Amino acid sequence: MRSEAPGRPAPDVVEIPKYGDNRAVSIGLLGGSFNPAHAGHLQLARYALTHLRLDQVWLMVSPGNPLKPRRGMAPFENRLDSARALADGRHIIATDIEARLNKRYTVETIALLRLRFPRARFVWLMGADSLATLTRWRRWRDLALHVPMAVVPRPGSNRTALSGQATHALSHMRVPPRRGPIMSRSKGGVWAFLPAPQNGISATALRDSGNYPASLSL
Repeated sequence: MRSEAPGRPAPDVVEIPKYGDNRAVSIGLLGGSFNPAHAGHLQLARYALTHLRLDQVWLMVSPGNPLKPRRGMAPFENRLDSARALADGRHIIATDIEARLNKRYTVETIALLRLRFPRARFVWLMGADSLATLTRWRRWRDLALHVPMAVVPRPGSNRTALSGQATHALSHMRVPPRRGPIMSRSKGGVWAFLPAPQNGISATALRDSGNYPASLSL
């Protein structure tokens, strides 16, 4: 549902306050282009809620991923709408807060979120494909130090990720999957590779097929 008033959210769209609040909850942050959002994102969000015992997962739609080409990237509002189609507005929330904070680099976003939500406990959620390219992220070592990271398998990326530079560099921070439920109590410096179900859905393939609605069903 869209609001008729330009620039204002529809009544069922939950807005995360730009300047923060004092919520004392554990939050999984699932960032990405969501070009488009699909069932794999929803599966990961639901898994994280249950197995990491989180209160919420924010689908944090990036205004522009510095590592991805602009060509083929849908308009921001379209990508945000696709994430909102997955959200329930209570436990899974689609948000444009990264755009409102005017941030594009995860390490900067995390620092600002922690400052503005001082009582919230954040966990960064990502697939093995992201872990495999983590060394290309801005200040990736600082990111690992300042937010716990939960990594889930992705078909075709697991071996590369687990034998890659980031995994070796951060091996002293790795904790067993059983520590997952208490990861949010840490302010950073820990990460785990979780035995989550693997989902090979590709946003690129969905764009090529034009089959967006079917991508939202599980």
